[in-house]
Amino acid sequence: MIQSIGEISTELQQLINAELAWSYGVIPASVTAKTLTLYTSETTIVDNIKDDLEIIIGKRVEFEFVSNEIFRKSLGTIYRKSGQQKSNNASEFEGGKDDFLLHVIYEARELGSSDVHIEIYEGKARIRIRIDGHLVEKYKLESEDYPELINKIKIKSNLDITEKRLPQDGRLSFSDFDIRVSILPTLHGEKIVLRILSKDSTGVDLDKLGFETEEKRDYLEGVKRPNGIILISGPTGSGKTTTLYATLKILNDEKRNIMTVEDPIEYTLEGINQVQLKESIGLTFASALRSFLRQDPDIIMLGEIRDGETAQMAIRAALTGHLVLSTIHTNSAWGTISRLIDMGVPPFLLAGTINTSVAQRLIRILCNECKVIQKSNELELPKNISVTELPEHFIAVGCETCHYTGYNGRKAIYEVIHIDKILGEKIKLGELQIDEILKQRKIESLGQKALRLLRSGDTSLEEVYALITNG
Repeated sequence: MIQSIGEISTELQQLINAELAWSYGVIPASVTAKTLTLYTSETTIVDNIKDDLEIIIGKRVEFEFVSNEIFRKSLGTIYRKSGQQKSNNASEFEGGKDDFLLHVIYEARELGSSDVHIEIYEGKARIRIRIDGHLVEKYKLESEDYPELINKIKIKSNLDITEKRLPQDGRLSFSDFDIRVSILPTLHGEKIVLRILSKDSTGVDLDKLGFETEEKRDYLEGVKRPNGIILISGPTGSGKTTTLYATLKILNDEKRNIMTVEDPIEYTLEGINQVQLKESIGLTFASALRSFLRQDPDIIMLGEIRDGETAQMAIRAALTGHLVLSTIHTNSAWGTISRLIDMGVPPFLLAGTINTSVAQRLIRILCNECKVIQKSNELELPKNISVTELPEHFIAVGCETCHYTGYNGRKAIYEVIHIDKILGEKIKLGELQIDEILKQRKIESLGQKALRLLRSGDTSLEEVYALITNG
């Protein structure tokens, strides 16, 4: 029988999440390519849980036994208040290096996470961290500990601890990053999302984002115009804002007056006038843009075009000699045109103002240490791809290198359409079927880019299935 359980690495915690650990009474001990060894209490009847765990985990499971007392203490420590904070900034929170909240924040920061989700349900609470765009459960909390954690976050972000019925928004500031706090009342209590916002924009570089040579040339041709609109489309979390910041860094010099309105301000850029959106007091994208035009700007960046009023204001700004950069939610670069027309923008105005339309996605890249190749099955492939076209592909497995997610990092893919006179005329006439023109210009769709990554073994079918299906 094992006498003690040492510190469990983050990678092993990824393999057995908090829900599994508490439900089955196990703690990960070690792992090999085929076998996972688990600590469990000396009174556990392993025959009752072995089959379930092997099916869930996909590996052979072996057990090492520890006393009931040691196991209970270790389970509560590892999956509730794990580890100590190693950061030099620990003093920024009361509680110092033993502060659990600080530990979670800095763990998320070290893993490159964009946000932390703290949630409560009937009888349990949990903390999930978003890694490479996907949420991973890291900790399970006792329900009675949840209010204390929520109140601490509220106090630190200057929110009302007595208000539990309405949503609240706040902010936490650290030396090298900020956190946007969003609190939402739910059925069983308040859910908190901590959005991690870096103050350091040095890593935001257009050359490092993933543009291919021709795409970058077409994109910069639109950016270098003195006026017009540059639009970047994609779902939440696809990297649109990062592309805009990288573009602003190229355009930022002392000769230009650059103004932005954002929600939230994710990076601080010296030399640029950045405004935080505050809809509660009437500071919307449209109202901010209206005020911007009285500030003699050269370049305007809008965080997002959400409605017809903002779209009309952006068009007006472009027509009066300003370069406008913004994002919009559409599935493709050309789909942006239809979306703006649906918002009430006349086609003839679009034709004369849109410089470039870009669609982008972030694709998770398979971990080279553990990815496995397998033969394709007709049933698992999209209907537009045959086994002959894709006889085999790689799948995600998970190892220590990739924190047992099967993926290690993400790659941006782009569809860039530079709106020239020919495409401008098509927009003006309402002729929006341009597949042949795009084919002649060798402009690949996001689906074609995703399929190329799949065939090269860089990503998995699971990751790009929806893009491939949509073409």
